[in-house]
Amino acid sequence: MAEQDRRPTAVHGVIIHATEPEHLTILEDALLAVDANGTIISLEAGVSRQDVAPKLAALGLDLDNCRLVELCPGQFLIPGFVDTHNHAPQWMHRGLGQGMHILEWLSSTAFPNEARYEDLEHAGAAYSALVDGMLRQGVTTASYYGSLHGEATQVLADICLDKGQRALVGKCNMNRGSPDYYRDASVEDSVRVTRDCIHHIRRIDPSGSMIRPVLTPRFAISCEPKLLAELGTMAAEHPDMAIQTHFNESEQEVRGTRALFPDFSSEADLYHHYRLLGPRTILAHCTIMTPYEIRRLRDLGCGVAHCPTANMTVGGGFMAAPIREFMRQGITVGLGTDSGGGYSSSMLNAMRHALIASFARDFMDAKDGSGALSLEEVFYMATGGGARVVGFGDSVGDFVPGKQLDALLVDMRESRGGVNAPLQAGDSLRIMFEKFIMTGDDRNIVQVVVRGKVVLDRT
Repeated sequence: MAEQDRRPTAVHGVIIHATEPEHLTILEDALLAVDANGTIISLEAGVSRQDVAPKLAALGLDLDNCRLVELCPGQFLIPGFVDTHNHAPQWMHRGLGQGMHILEWLSSTAFPNEARYEDLEHAGAAYSALVDGMLRQGVTTASYYGSLHGEATQVLADICLDKGQRALVGKCNMNRGSPDYYRDASVEDSVRVTRDCIHHIRRIDPSGSMIRPVLTPRFAISCEPKLLAELGTMAAEHPDMAIQTHFNESEQEVRGTRALFPDFSSEADLYHHYRLLGPRTILAHCTIMTPYEIRRLRDLGCGVAHCPTANMTVGGGFMAAPIREFMRQGITVGLGTDSGGGYSSSMLNAMRHALIASFARDFMDAKDGSGALSLEEVFYMATGGGARVVGFGDSVGDFVPGKQLDALLVDMRESRGGVNAPLQAGDSLRIMFEKFIMTGDDRNIVQVVVRGKVVLDRT
């Protein structure tokens, strides 16, 4: 499957996806047909090897003009992972400062490192390593916070497009609450640089099929009211553009926000006042939530980027977001790694930690199991749910015909290593899947496909 080969593709073997949170679909002897543009034509289970050619012929394809990928026993195909919250400039210092409260961690660790991205040589090298590393982990779509530097943010967008990763890319807006050396010079400067980044991203990918701009006020503590108002105006000017920010991340952050904005009793009311909440909004963390705020997020159609790894290691305590309640209320939830705050870039770890955090939340609340998440649900959050949160849900997240093929080829065979629970004779397909999710790692992700194009190949 050479990268430059743009023929139609057919995959035959075990194919696994989730089109809804509670249900995992495991298809044996499945045939997935994809056109030369990377769009899924058909998905059918129970197709024998000898029936592959006639099935493809019925779709207008034949083996002479189609790449056929036959999956071996121990291999399966799943949708690409979607990271709904990642600080791109924190890639090089992730894992540092664990256990600190969030504001101290930002001052001592994040801000000094992010300030280095004024140097475009550093930005290019670091962002190249970031995108390579994320693709290696199977992240085919990411929602990135850039640094406050406009040129570096444009470099990040260029690298994502060049390497074939779907991404939302946003220049971080922050004109207070940080050191003088790492702060927007003024409201006007912050808005101007943001507009330049939006223009650049829309110029390099006019269709927005791969790279899209996203408005990125870091959080209310980092923005003066006038800057939030200007960003709200910009959001109204671009009704198709996503918005991302942090929301009720920790006790320290909540107290700091209320001290700076005493006229608002909740972050929901604050951000809504500035026209930054709605169906395009991605709210990271959401760990400390009142019933009122949950209802407001539901009514406004906001999405939640759940970052369990970061919530358990940076911020000032073990913070377990009420994900079950979000889902009961119909709020769409995706998973995020959070990069620096979350020490791991692995979406597999994010799924595992989402399970653990939900068990803790259940113990704190009901103690009856009703708050615990299932493996099906966290897998959906890492794929289809995340795609919906970041606005790509119509294009990717599962293998429904009409969507584009963003996929991971998983290899569980012993020769690959990775999994701590090796396959045994008689393991069901469900057990194989569980062993990957709970004990596998990036060594088991041997091929990464975006829009039908192989962007990483270790087969």
